[in-house]
Amino acid sequence: MPSRELHLNAAKPADGAPIVAPLRLPYALEMALPTPKENTTALVTGASSGIGADIARELARRGHGVTLVARREDPMLVLADELTGAHGVRAEVIAADLTDADARAGLPAQLDARGLTADILVNNAGFTTMGPVHRADRAAELALVRTNVEAVVDLCTLFVPGMVTRHRGAVLNTASTAAFQPLPGQAGYGASKAFVLSYGRAMGAELRGTGVTVTTLCPGPVETGFAEAAGMTDDEAGEALPKFMWLPAADVAKAAVDGLDAGRAVVIPGAANRAAASLAHLAPKAWILPLMVQRHPALKQAPKP
Repeated sequence: MPSRELHLNAAKPADGAPIVAPLRLPYALEMALPTPKENTTALVTGASSGIGADIARELARRGHGVTLVARREDPMLVLADELTGAHGVRAEVIAADLTDADARAGLPAQLDARGLTADILVNNAGFTTMGPVHRADRAAELALVRTNVEAVVDLCTLFVPGMVTRHRGAVLNTASTAAFQPLPGQAGYGASKAFVLSYGRAMGAELRGTGVTVTTLCPGPVETGFAEAAGMTDDEAGEALPKFMWLPAADVAKAAVDGLDAGRAVVIPGAANRAAASLAHLAPKAWILPLMVQRHPALKQAPKP
């Protein structure tokens, strides 16, 4: 049975080999999810819990080896054992703080040391801050940008060129339905997810015909403990967003990987969330933003300046 410590030899180009422009393939012949191989992996960030852990489960169920990346090592070790035992796939753990540029830069070498090539990249790590901007914590806001925006750009820059050279790869970036409108009370989070959506759409257009596809996942509210981690109670979260819009993380992960396999540019799980995203995108901002300010728990509780 495969183990997390399995080391394989990956083929490498000869030193000094010329850089050749990638062959562009007929778009109709592209495959979204590459066929899993012994020396390929799906690199999944934010894999210690929630959507990231369930995306790893879904990929492993389809036969893909996974490399789990997050700050918390212990939950990932448990998940890696689960995936290997349930699906017979290779799974390894890399504990890394994705706000740290040096930690991100070291990921390709860590895969190379294991003889692995990342054919699938899942940029799922992210978090939110709560409250009005004028009361924001500077360190927390900058950490949000580094995780939600900078890490996505950095990891795509690190791993996508190799995919293009191999004419094989798939990228899944996690945004949010918050990407479709400004989000008072979580201004930095909404803006970061709008960036991820725009970035993914643009990169997908650039890569059309190369054998590499890009999918942006835009979930609505998900039952993951995400709101609680941000300091919002279940009652407050349910008041801000109706319960019928909330989906289990496993359902969101399945929709995400199904969309990735189909080569879809954007995936919004749940009919209610798709309707809400369309409405928010099209509704006049002068009308919708005051309503959002009234309903957001973090703004209701904030004292007047």
